[in-house]
Amino acid sequence: MEDTNIQWHLGIRPALDLELLDERENLSYFRDYSLNRQALEIDLLIIKKQGSQQVANEIGRLFRKYNIIEYKSPLGQLDIDTFYKVGAYASLYKAYAHTVNGRKANEITVSIIRKAKPVKLFRSFEEQGTSVDTPYNGIYYIMDEVLFPTQIIVTRELVSEEHIWLTALSDGIQKQQLKALLKKKESFDTKFDRELADAVLEVAIKANWQAAQELRGDDSMCQALMELMEPEINKIMETVKEETRQQVTEQVTQQVTQQGIKNAITALKASGHTNDAIKTFLMMAYGITQNEADGYL
Repeated sequence: MEDTNIQWHLGIRPALDLELLDERENLSYFRDYSLNRQALEIDLLIIKKQGSQQVANEIGRLFRKYNIIEYKSPLGQLDIDTFYKVGAYASLYKAYAHTVNGRKANEITVSIIRKAKPVKLFRSFEEQGTSVDTPYNGIYYIMDEVLFPTQIIVTRELVSEEHIWLTALSDGIQKQQLKALLKKKESFDTKFDRELADAVLEVAIKANWQAAQELRGDDSMCQALMELMEPEINKIMETVKEETRQQVTEQVTQQVTQQGIKNAITALKASGHTNDAIKTFLMMAYGITQNEADGYL
């Protein structure tokens, strides 16, 4: 399916919530956080209630009190200008506190999440002498020449078994990974966690429709999968019905028009009109071309 039809950003909040499940009591999530009254929004803002307490999960190990999250879809651009734009969003967030220095710079971090490693961006870092550290698989720290500690999370390089929810936001996952996601969802005890899992799974299924179709043959997974796929299947069925209805309408309209032309020709001939006069009438009354009018005569 086309990347533009998949609402990737709907999956990032639930995916991170599940990734950082053990820290839930200490984290607050604000999706599409507005920086001001204009159309400037952060994809996700995560606030630690206890700012000094370190997050155990490596995804959030860099976190401080205020954490700006930018998510890039698999086809989303991440170059040096995009990198600094996200840093600018963080600067605006700091500047728009209710009081002067109400949000301290040393309490803010930036995280950018993307499926593939942004090679050109890292080349730009190398060219300008910006150091990049890799404390964990798929996680890159940029601490120098930036206003706020920044990490780039490359989901393709994460250990999928340890980060199944973030790695699920991809257009290249396999049937077994979808199966693992469904099983993990069923293991959750609370309705809230299962709803978060459903939100991630809906994105993953839309992006990996073929893998989901293959999984439909697995009896153990079929019911859970069909529940998730039902809205998308219904949407497809409605589209097919609408297309069929339009085709039938067009066919009926065409048949009615053709019969009307034939009836008009019969009546005009009976009144003694010449073929030229009849052709002129048909072209004016029905908007057909001269060749089409010749065809009827």
